[in-house]
Amino acid sequence: MSGGSKDRLAIFPSRMAQSVMKTRLKGAQKGHSLLKKKADALNLRFRDILKKIVENKILIGDVLKEASFSLAEAKFTAGDFSHTVVQNVSQAQYRVRMKKENVVGVFLPLFEAYTDGPDTYDLIGLGKGGSNIARLKKNYSKAVELLVELATLQTCFITLDEAIKITNRRVNAIEHVIIPRIENTLTYIVTELDEMEREEFFRMKKIQAKKKKDRAEAEAIAGEEALNQAAPHDGQVIPNILDNEDDVPVLF
Repeated sequence: MSGGSKDRLAIFPSRMAQSVMKTRLKGAQKGHSLLKKKADALNLRFRDILKKIVENKILIGDVLKEASFSLAEAKFTAGDFSHTVVQNVSQAQYRVRMKKENVVGVFLPLFEAYTDGPDTYDLIGLGKGGSNIARLKKNYSKAVELLVELATLQTCFITLDEAIKITNRRVNAIEHVIIPRIENTLTYIVTELDEMEREEFFRMKKIQAKKKKDRAEAEAIAGEEALNQAAPHDGQVIPNILDNEDDVPVLF
């Protein structure tokens, strides 16, 4: 029996084991194909999110710059209204709810900003600077929405990065460990079965040769027994007169 030093599964070589290994190999190849497609889909979404992150960071810089300029304008026209804002703060108007999006089995968190309750700052700037304060609120609302969207993109970016690493490790494990191990096991089983067939063929030839030899010996013994039965009971062989050198008168 051949041993082999390759990495393979410890299994007894048989036709059933060969069938099981073929099924496992087919399943491993199909799983590798599906995981490869999953990794490609995750990489595609990962690059799309990365592109959006770059765009949002550039955009949020411009929005915050405009919001800061609006705050300076509002303070210039309406004066310092920070104490009024602090007095009206009782609860957060902007809240964030979280949803989930399924991307080929990976759940990505999605944050959504929404306003809760009435606007408590609608009377600020009633005397002067009302338009600038309204523009200020609009700019900062847009900045908050962009920050929430950027937080969503950053969280999805990190989640996808971990999912891609795990998926790639699984793909590499199936491609470089599991499939070669199953293929080595199949090669071992086929080699052992071929060797068993050769041994069985040689054994059958030896058995046939032995049977043929035993049959010939049996026929020879049977022929001797038949010849002995035709001889006299004393066991003496009848002499041939032609073999005798003496002249024996023959009467006709």
